[in-house]
Amino acid sequence: MLHDSAHVPKPSLTEILFGLFLRLVSASCFWFALNYWAMLIGFSHGGAGRFDLLTPEWRAAATALAVVYPVAALGLWLLVSWGPVVWVVAAAIEIAMYEFYPVSFGHRPMLVVLHVAVAVTFILFRAALFYQRFRQARQVRVDSP
Repeated sequence: MLHDSAHVPKPSLTEILFGLFLRLVSASCFWFALNYWAMLIGFSHGGAGRFDLLTPEWRAAATALAVVYPVAALGLWLLVSWGPVVWVVAAAIEIAMYEFYPVSFGHRPMLVVLHVAVAVTFILFRAALFYQRFRQARQVRVDSP
């Protein structure tokens, strides 16, 4: 007796670990989003980071990141293709803030290192998945009845 449904291959260990990695990055994006929102509404920094008390540079950057980070978190959690793209936008904004404009935003080298490490890990996972799919495509299959 034949199965009525199509055969769905099991995900490899690399695919499972990549999904867990994206969900971990998603949780950190959500944490960053909460921090920016807490700052903007005056809940953190003793109220000194409230939106109406910020400089124009901080208003623009914090508002953009408070919107972009939750979107990136959602996209990464759902494992959709636009999630990493939105994360790259958020990471690029923060890297630009802290590396190219340290007079306005301060200097946070560990945050920059964190973003670079996540980007390198993402690239390594994608390369491993590409290699796996390349090897699977080269294998000889007998699919005819």
